[in-house]
Amino acid sequence: MVGLPIDHSLSPVIHTAWLEAAGIDGRYLALAPASPEELMALLDSADLVGCNVTAPYKPHAFRWAEERGAGIGPEARATGSVNLLLLGKRPEARSTDGQGLIAAIRARVPDHDFSRGPIVILGAGGAASAAVHALRSEGSTDIRLVNRTLGRAAAQASHFGSGVSAWSLDAVAGALEEAHMLINAASHVDSPNLGGMARDAIVMDMSYRPLMTPLLAAAEAEGLTTVDGLAMLIGQARPSFSALFGCAVPDVDVRSLCLKVLEANG
Repeated sequence: MVGLPIDHSLSPVIHTAWLEAAGIDGRYLALAPASPEELMALLDSADLVGCNVTAPYKPHAFRWAEERGAGIGPEARATGSVNLLLLGKRPEARSTDGQGLIAAIRARVPDHDFSRGPIVILGAGGAASAAVHALRSEGSTDIRLVNRTLGRAAAQASHFGSGVSAWSLDAVAGALEEAHMLINAASHVDSPNLGGMARDAIVMDMSYRPLMTPLLAAAEAEGLTTVDGLAMLIGQARPSFSALFGCAVPDVDVRSLCLKVLEANG
């Protein structure tokens, strides 16, 4: 796993548990290149099977893959963001973030209809882009990107085209009117008023530190269904592990392991 900062990541906990259960002689490390240039050098020189990539390096990993002639998966190509690199003779770049998002929601609400109405996403970075791609693949036709910098949301909406619109942070109340889902893909956000959402709406926060974020607490107070960021982290880790180590994911309760780490760290 590469990112900056990286000490907070629970990915090593998850993958190490799976490696041990599968009897694989391997290590999953957290590495923190200090700059994009150090990341590029690491990917070129390190003796790695592969790596997951987190903020702020997902776009840089995409650029590395393009420059090195790597195979780029459709999700990564559509979003310009990479969270999984397979470093063999011919490297591959993929994005499993969208898979993790859908898996987390399906685990909570198995029969959810993603096409039924507006979905609001807070943020317009790589995580938001992965969410848009995944939600469109599930049939969503009204995705509203709300971002502090409207121009960035507008650029992303233009990239995806019909069915994706850009909204300013000041207009979040209007964006949320009758929305059946809200996803926070921003690093820092004040909880908006959720009173205008559909009464059976789902609220998801990609962050998992703390596990019960202010947004999720506000959603619970409104009686809405919540999905936490740990569920998404585990959901995206599953296809990553299979791709990295060439085997099925062992049946290990990694969520409980992660919860213990979160409790120990306050």
